[in-house]
Amino acid sequence: MATCYRHPSRETGVSCSSCGRPICPDCMTPTSVGMRCPECARDRTKVKTVRSRPTTPIVTQILIAINVAVFVGETATGTPLGGVNSTSFGTLYTKGALFGPYIANAPHQYYRLLTAGFLHDGILHIAFNMLFLFFMGPLLEPAIGRLNYVVVYFASLLAGSFGALLFSPQIPTVGASGALFGVLGALMVVSHFRGISIWQSGLGFTLLINIVFSLSVSGISIGGHIGGFVGGAICGWLIVQVGERRRMQAAAIAGCVLVAVISVIAAIAVAGGTGIAPNGITI
Repeated sequence: MATCYRHPSRETGVSCSSCGRPICPDCMTPTSVGMRCPECARDRTKVKTVRSRPTTPIVTQILIAINVAVFVGETATGTPLGGVNSTSFGTLYTKGALFGPYIANAPHQYYRLLTAGFLHDGILHIAFNMLFLFFMGPLLEPAIGRLNYVVVYFASLLAGSFGALLFSPQIPTVGASGALFGVLGALMVVSHFRGISIWQSGLGFTLLINIVFSLSVSGISIGGHIGGFVGGAICGWLIVQVGERRRMQAAAIAGCVLVAVISVIAAIAVAGGTGIAPNGITI
């Protein structure tokens, strides 16, 4: 593998899009036409380098803390650690789970589109999701900046809610998976446009593993995963192809917000039903 022309001890698979010299992460400067070395970037315009972006994944840490705190609240209000069952849901779970009829029918509990993304069905559910966020979040957050990362996360969460309602509006759904698949989708798109192979980086393999897991394990919201991934991928494209152009960051964020708004409108449109959950249990 080639080594960085400024740091010979560092192997890299990324080259400057202008002169072709191999560059490591500390030497990469993102532009609208790909990564450039410091010299080529300086000749073109002054832009942020990878090192100039925040490296501590504070937002990821906060999101994990919120999810864990909400799960503690779920447990304290009656949700079993092993997950809900036909007789025990728990108050917090009941009040916040995504359920089509409660959104479509008066009094229209639209907040469930958001709150469901912070609830989990048992200790294993939150453990797997937070482990995924622990590894994937710190890869995306410093790569696109904290504000962009927050927008991607919540737009993906809402897109995941739309996907879940599109596929199964009559089944109560909870979990951060839609947002997490959005993080993965955005990360894959950003990596692609910055010249990083999704297969060499392991992102492609991660996606395949999660697809197999989603299709082979019962009780997983496939629609939520698909919706979140697509929403995140669109936001990732907007950030790297629009937001990294001069004076276009606000436009990229506005585009991501539009993805969220469209997801909410579409979710409301496909939500519906009688208001009775499976097994005749009203939640």
